[in-house]
Amino acid sequence: MSRSVIVGLDGSPESLAAAEWAAGEAGLLGLPLKLVQVWEPVPAPMAQAPLLGPETHQHWTDRIPRDAARTVRERHPGIEVSTEQVTGNPADALIKAASDAELLVLGSRGLGGLGGFLAGSVGLSVIAHAERPVVSVKAVKDTPPATGPVVLGLDTDRPDRSLIDFAFEAAARRGGALRVMHAWNPPPYVAYGTPADPQLHETLLRADSEKLAEILRPWRHDFPGVRVADQVRYGNPAVQVVAAARDASLLVVGRRTRHNPLGTHIGHVTHAALHHCPAPVAVVPHD
Repeated sequence: MSRSVIVGLDGSPESLAAAEWAAGEAGLLGLPLKLVQVWEPVPAPMAQAPLLGPETHQHWTDRIPRDAARTVRERHPGIEVSTEQVTGNPADALIKAASDAELLVLGSRGLGGLGGFLAGSVGLSVIAHAERPVVSVKAVKDTPPATGPVVLGLDTDRPDRSLIDFAFEAAARRGGALRVMHAWNPPPYVAYGTPADPQLHETLLRADSEKLAEILRPWRHDFPGVRVADQVRYGNPAVQVVAAARDASLLVVGRRTRHNPLGTHIGHVTHAALHHCPAPVAVVPHD
């Protein structure tokens, strides 16, 4: 049975932006799209409130996926679209839905006035524990280009095949432009006020560039249509990766698989990307 692209839907502008992006991605993948709404039961005292009531709550719960599905079908007539409603804790329900998905797509609320974005607690929990890739999409004024370059943030000390596969395949679907970014922090001696050593920096930069090129060699061979620009930068990896993705159609970052069910530790580069990158961010879990 073929997987589908799944969207977590709550009726917010961010989740509707996620549905629009996911429909385009489903078209590129040739997969069906499923809009999933999680209905978290309303506490009994609130459910009986005059302005809420069970009937009113059910009406809006039914209307959100129905309206979203109609809009997606109108804008993407070639996509098979279905809806599903589940009851329970939103994070738990979406994590379960992701297990059967090719991709799980979520909306992320932007706080532009604060100079960054805040990924909500539900989204962070899903990203931290889902076993499949999760894409975070923001409802931004300047929509990222649908066929722009894909950017991959890669740690050359621990490169993972599934992460690199995902980035190359995404780039191939979008016209073939991929930037692979590796950045490294200043050496520890800088913190102690020791003058920088330009020659050492140049040596380290050259060694990392050669290492990155060697890592990517098999994928360059397997994806001859993908135009790869590999970049190594000196500086904070989170800052460099986010800066490299300013005009990207998709930023791809990794998250090491955690077996502890508690907490939402996803790594500082991934955390920064989710908060500050305007482009959709794909978080790929790996060992």
